[in-house]
Amino acid sequence: MKIACLDFEGVLVPEIWVNLAEQTGILEFRVTTRDMPDYNELMQFRLELMAKHRLGYDDLNSAAAKLEPLAGALEFLVWLRGNYQVAIISDTFYELAGPLLNKLDNPMTLCHRLTVGSDGNIVDYRLRQTDPKRHSVKAFQSLGYQVVAAGDSYNDISMLEQSENGILFRPSEKVVENYPNFPVALDYGELKAMYAKLI
Repeated sequence: MKIACLDFEGVLVPEIWVNLAEQTGILEFRVTTRDMPDYNELMQFRLELMAKHRLGYDDLNSAAAKLEPLAGALEFLVWLRGNYQVAIISDTFYELAGPLLNKLDNPMTLCHRLTVGSDGNIVDYRLRQTDPKRHSVKAFQSLGYQVVAAGDSYNDISMLEQSENGILFRPSEKVVENYPNFPVALDYGELKAMYAKLI
């Protein structure tokens, strides 16, 4: 039995925080795990920026709600769900992902939680667990699944390493240079072909 584990932002949908940068003109929000591999460091950086610029949950949620899935993502996901069990394993937050997941026919998703204060400010975040992407793959493997995983960034590497097969999808040149052992798909046609070979 095989299960496909996919990252969310960068693989199926645009980066929510990058869209916040575009909505607000605050370019520092464009920093993602492609630039800052330590997720906790990245989130502290983001929350400090939000506090500095007096931005709250509504601002971030608005940036997320305005996004659409990447062109071809839904069609790819429909094909994938017809051939694999599918799980989205993401470092985004349930509070932001909902509208985008609706547009993708609500695949099973494992992600994190935001803590929002009564004043609407994001005061903290709660990770599902330490090293959640690796542990999710391990959990599926303990159930007898072989995992074929796809991600685009540094925070996906532990998921790809733990999987029986790992694929980089539209990664940055820096990620490819650091992890040349993973095959690279540059579009959904290539990604579909890689998954098709492993059915």
